Amino acid sequence: MTKAFYQHSRTSAIYFLVFSLILWFFLNKSGAESVMLHSDPSVPILLYHRFSTTVTDSMTVTTPVFRSHLRYLKEHGYTILPLRQLVQYYLRKGPLPPARSVVIVVDDGHKSVYTDMLPVVREFNIPVTLFIYPSAISNAPYAMTWEQLHILKKTGLFEFQSHSYWHPNFKKEKKRLTPGEYEKFIEIQLRKSKEKIQRELNVTVDMLAWPFGIYDDQLVSMASKQGYVAGFTIERRHTHNTDSIMTLPRYLMTNQDSGKRFQAILTGHASPQRVQY
Repeated sequence: MTKAFYQHSRTSAIYFLVFSLILWFFLNKSGAESVMLHSDPSVPILLYHRFSTTVTDSMTVTTPVFRSHLRYLKEHGYTILPLRQLVQYYLRKGPLPPARSVVIVVDDGHKSVYTDMLPVVREFNIPVTLFIYPSAISNAPYAMTWEQLHILKKTGLFEFQSHSYWHPNFKKEKKRLTPGEYEKFIEIQLRKSKEKIQRELNVTVDMLAWPFGIYDDQLVSMASKQGYVAGFTIERRHTHNTDSIMTLPRYLMTNQDSGKRFQAILTGHASPQRVQY
């Protein structure tokens, strides 16, 4: 009886040890997966263009819809990061972004950023990065002026980056020009934009939104040579650690991206197709 008791105890101890090892494995596996998932922040960059009280074209987001976006983010615990902070992380120069992070950017420099977007940005006190093409600023009737951009700068909520000098379609220009002319054209578009914005606003310009989302190896190489450290497309998906820093994706937002469609974007379940201008 004593021998049977010890055998039973030994068997129980072995079972307990095996069970403990299995439990430890799954708990640590879950923890490791959690760390792994969070180490890839998988952040959505939300790209806007124009704002208005009514929809005037495919890329106009009405002020009520934009406000609903910001309200949803606030109520559901999202952190709206400055784009610079996300880029610093991908350059391995900054900390891991918090879970449920989002970035908000605007392309072109349309005057509605000043008239319609600015009051909402102030209301929610959020950081925004503007990608502008300087040829339009203070020249085109649809664009902001340099004075208005200075007012945006004084809020401390806006950063200013390049969208090339006059927003060309690089595919069309490549067909139209000789290889030498095309290379010079790229250099002018990237350099003049960077220099003009830096001179007018006294800021550092080292990020580039590709016009029409068009990029290739030559464009990326020349942008890097001009001192750009990050570039952005219009591919509708979250950023990931596996992305090239020069071709980070962004969701081109429309007025239809509200309610469940907006929630699908935030969770990475939106339609992945590329939205065209």
